Amino acid sequence: MLSLIKLPRVFTMNQVPKVFHEDGIITGYRHPRSSATDCILSLFQMTNETFPGRYFLWKLVTVVLMQKAWQDSFTWPMVIFLFTCCIYPLASSCAHTFSTMSVRARHICFFFDYGSISFYSLGSAIVYSAYIFPDKWANSSFHQSYITIAVFNTVICTILACYSRLGLPFLQYNHDIIKRFPEYQSPKFSKFLRVVSFAYPYLFDNIPLFYRVFLCKGEGCTDNATNILHYYHITLAFLTAFLFATHLPERLAPGSFDFIGHSHQLFHVCAILGTHFQMQAMEQDMTIRRSWLVENSIPITFANSVGPALLCVVLNLVIIFLYSLPLLLGPVCKDKKYSRGPKKDKLCPHS
Repeated sequence: MLSLIKLPRVFTMNQVPKVFHEDGIITGYRHPRSSATDCILSLFQMTNETFPGRYFLWKLVTVVLMQKAWQDSFTWPMVIFLFTCCIYPLASSCAHTFSTMSVRARHICFFFDYGSISFYSLGSAIVYSAYIFPDKWANSSFHQSYITIAVFNTVICTILACYSRLGLPFLQYNHDIIKRFPEYQSPKFSKFLRVVSFAYPYLFDNIPLFYRVFLCKGEGCTDNATNILHYYHITLAFLTAFLFATHLPERLAPGSFDFIGHSHQLFHVCAILGTHFQMQAMEQDMTIRRSWLVENSIPITFANSVGPALLCVVLNLVIIFLYSLPLLLGPVCKDKKYSRGPKKDKLCPHS
């Protein structure tokens, strides 16, 4: 059947606007004004944005249905965490699939991608607060303020990541976004801002875990069989960050990894594997430590689990709306200069 479908052609970096370029990737780019149908059809062909699928939805359904999570507040943090594990790969998949519909669509798609990543960081903080704090830190002042700070960090993460693409909405850009600060004029600085925006909440969320597995000695350190899974997760998390920041290996051999093996594919593979080990570690800690945590740790309530997650969703949607609004207000002009190649995407300037 697929042989009867005409798949959209792919292009080289010289045939698409600079905003679509990736370091070290020469070919495999989709049309910069693809239709929604073209974007969906591109899932069935090799492009430079092909990457692996996900399975966390199955785990979420298993926990909700088999463990009857709605009846047991102790499992609420795990449900929230698994939900965020489903959301961030889905948002990333949609962003990569539909980002070539236009320059404007590309920015908005990745605004949602960044919001989903910050939401995942909060999901990690909620599940960490519930299950992984070392015994000697349980119910401490840091533990009691941990979720509040994590919510603040997710807001900063989303704002900074969105800012890294175009700057401040209305003040630094409007619907005329062809050459705007900072991504177009300062791509390295833009990349630095994005790395910081994702690294900062991760490092904060993992303070109790880093202390537990690397620094804590003696009584109250929660040294159990789960720690090896935490080591796997931490290793893969830092490898994920390394690939995201360095664009290796394609920068060493431009054009050789356009379709298979470039850093963004490896980044997603490592991220999913890291999340898998993180999930396994959470499940083990939740089971092994349950009786002790119920007696000694902060009680799990709506206010420190479901409530912060809902607040994060609302705040992220507001931030994404504010960053997207200037892009949605202006008309789109199509430059017909290149009738046989990709159409040059041009947003109408102010009159």
